[in-house]
Amino acid sequence: MDTLVSLGVIVAYLYSLAQLFMNPGLTEHVHPVHGSILDMFLSGHHAPLYFDSASMVTLFLLIGRAIEHRTRTRSSEALRTLLSLGARTATLLRTDKRGTTREVQIPVEDLLPGDEFLVRPGEKIATDGTVIAGSSAVDASLLTGESVPVEVSVGDAVTGATLNTSGSLTVRATRVGSETTLAKMGELVAAAQETKAPIARLADRVSAIFVPTILVISLLTLIGWLVVSHDVPRAFNAAVSVLVIACPCALGLATPTALLAGTGRGSQLGILIRNAQVLETTYAVNRIVLDKTGTVTEGTMRVARFGTFDDFTKVTDDNASSKSERSVSILSDAAAVEALSEHPIARAIARFATENYGAFLGSVEGFEGVPGGVRGELVPADTDGESRRLVLVGTPEYLLQAGVALTEKQHQMLEQTRSEGLTTVAVARATGTKDPQPVGLIALADSPKPESAQAIAELHELGLEPVLLTGDAPEVAQAIASSVGINPENVFAGVTPERKSEVIAQLQDEGYRVAMVGDGVNDAPALARADLGMAMGSGTDVAVQAADIVLMRSDMHAIPTSLRLSRATLHTIKSNLFWAFAYNTIAVPVAAAGLLNPMIAGAAMAFSSVFVVLNSMRLTRFER
Repeated sequence: MDTLVSLGVIVAYLYSLAQLFMNPGLTEHVHPVHGSILDMFLSGHHAPLYFDSASMVTLFLLIGRAIEHRTRTRSSEALRTLLSLGARTATLLRTDKRGTTREVQIPVEDLLPGDEFLVRPGEKIATDGTVIAGSSAVDASLLTGESVPVEVSVGDAVTGATLNTSGSLTVRATRVGSETTLAKMGELVAAAQETKAPIARLADRVSAIFVPTILVISLLTLIGWLVVSHDVPRAFNAAVSVLVIACPCALGLATPTALLAGTGRGSQLGILIRNAQVLETTYAVNRIVLDKTGTVTEGTMRVARFGTFDDFTKVTDDNASSKSERSVSILSDAAAVEALSEHPIARAIARFATENYGAFLGSVEGFEGVPGGVRGELVPADTDGESRRLVLVGTPEYLLQAGVALTEKQHQMLEQTRSEGLTTVAVARATGTKDPQPVGLIALADSPKPESAQAIAELHELGLEPVLLTGDAPEVAQAIASSVGINPENVFAGVTPERKSEVIAQLQDEGYRVAMVGDGVNDAPALARADLGMAMGSGTDVAVQAADIVLMRSDMHAIPTSLRLSRATLHTIKSNLFWAFAYNTIAVPVAAAGLLNPMIAGAAMAFSSVFVVLNSMRLTRFER
């Protein structure tokens, strides 16, 4: 990159040195006015000696590099800050043979998966883990950009380098060393800064032939001036100016400085861009598919209504204890069977019933769980078996396959509840040899995130059409879509995990460039299939690995923010390359025409590089 300017300085110096030894009388030209720096800038005269030009070109180059180094150091500060966030020590809890637990301070590097450590208020969490005792609020703002502390308690996952703000926590380490979230973030940012956007390959191809081309132009300039004017100093002045002014530094800095600043700012905002290819893709996408649960909605199911078909009312803190005994019995039976399932609906029903009415006392035999519902036979602990009863919980379609049909009125009640955005399942029971009959409904709510509607509006402003993807019933999906501003025609409901990638492929076949946002294991194939995959950082490792952009915050605003940052970074790369090409296109002919001397050429060359770096640095001030 420094070949041309170095060659220009060396040639100017050697030429001047040769002239000085061959013509000692030339020293009379080097005095405070004639042939001096002041004369170069003001009078336009050309001294036959170029010692001052060589030194000034070097000075301008060094000044430019100093500014460039300082700004590049500032732009990479985000990565250094990120990597320095981690705790240095951990309070390891060790239990001896007598069962006595003692605290031992150890370096974080010595922690192993399964180790238990204490985190006091005001301390950083040493590594990724799971809370096994205590509750607190954790501040993850330095890691994710999310300013509101997150409440954590037993069973919740916590991330290393986040700050424990209130209560003491006992944490069991799950990932240590290079496997932690912080380490992976650092790797992603560093790797992204080493990649090149496709548009930058044009600069690489130009740079490959740039130096030989400029050498030829400089030689032709020298020959041309000698032929036309027979003025050796003027010809030499023009040829050296071409060499100096055409330094390809700006071309070489156009992409890496913008990537450095953009990805660094992204890491501060909790946005990790996997590679430079992603930047151009963000401009191309025109459809963005949003997984409903955990992305558009809170992702936490809660029982909103339950009961018999005659007592199916909204659940509040005031009326939870006033529900009829039969309604509570239906909920408890459903919860007993659902407790054996890992489905989010099942967990929500089981948790609500246990917290409000106590756990079912007895056992469940013949449990069976399939897509759409569960079934099992309850055997109460306090009877002789005469109260055994078969319980089925699921969709109307599931119950129908089991030989249980809802009446028209019951079906209308279920559909009405779904149209309000509530995921609703029916419960059927049977005792003895009787056939199971529908006995009640349970409706669950997964409310949209408070910011979802505004984030959807921002996506529209960016020229993207949001699409909602969910396994819920169409009525529930339509209600959620309408509440956040998604066109009802852009809703895919009842989609199984296996079919998510098929929906992406269908949209692509229709000619759309598709982005996909998800957070679960079952989203990974769809994320990989999409033109642009975006994983919410609260999601699974599999989803994060399949994504092109990782959002460390679960805030919906992070989606449009990441797209705007990516587009701003690509725009900066393009403007840098435009400047670099335009500068050389104009500057080289001007220098070849003899309108510049080497010092001014050196100053222009240094300015071009500094301009590119400063333009890239604007990304460090990018706002959400």
